[in-house]
Amino acid sequence: MFRRTFWFTTGVAAGVWATTKVNRKLKQLTPESLARTAGNKALEAGHRIKDRAVGFALDVRDNMAVREAELGDALGINENPELPGPRRFPAIENRTNPKSVDSDWTTYSYNRNEDH
Repeated sequence: MFRRTFWFTTGVAAGVWATTKVNRKLKQLTPESLARTAGNKALEAGHRIKDRAVGFALDVRDNMAVREAELGDALGINENPELPGPRRFPAIENRTNPKSVDSDWTTYSYNRNEDH
């Protein structure tokens, strides 16, 4: 009698366990669950890529600064870090500026939409 009760209880427990496992798996395979899982995986991949890209950008920036310092030392630029003063005269005269227009300079309109 105890033997039959033991096997009956074992069978019921196995059935409940199997039913629970199957129901969980079915819930994982619904379209909503698959979409949620795919979205989460995409977010995780995006965060990993962003972290690697930021690390790469920082490495490039550090190496760029080191190389600029090496080039500055080689060219002698780092010895005198002052920049030259501003130019006194413009390199190209601005004819559209009313201050620089001469009396003999006439302006022509190159607007194609204007009536001629």
